[in-house]
Amino acid sequence: MTNQEIYDLIACFERSSLQTLRLSRQDFSIELSRGGAAASAPAAPAAMPAPAAAPAAPREADGEAITAPLVGTFYAAPAPDQPPFVSVGDRVKKGQTVCLIEAMKMMSEVPAPCDCIIEAVLKENGELAAFGEPLLRYKPC
Repeated sequence: MTNQEIYDLIACFERSSLQTLRLSRQDFSIELSRGGAAASAPAAPAAMPAPAAAPAAPREADGEAITAPLVGTFYAAPAPDQPPFVSVGDRVKKGQTVCLIEAMKMMSEVPAPCDCIIEAVLKENGELAAFGEPLLRYKPC
């Protein structure tokens, strides 16, 4: 594992809500934890909140959702000093970029699946997104 990969892993861990992260390879092992707690005790509870993200499904039931096409960091704007791609109430065209997902230093544009109106932004800027997780709720028009 390169130093840059280790730095990227640490940065992702810092932005996440995980309490402990343990990675082992044939000739390499790293363990990251928060708060100095015993690694084995918080590991099981830290893994449980991920399914707790399932309550996002009821939010999705209120309308259709644009979901994350891959695991990565959600960005609502093209740059920190720029306005977001879309805001609640915006009317967007099919294929228009609504957000970005960054994975391994690669930015992927997430397009609108149809002409629609944005009803809600479900993720915070800079927050990690899991594959298939709802990012934005919309109403087709």
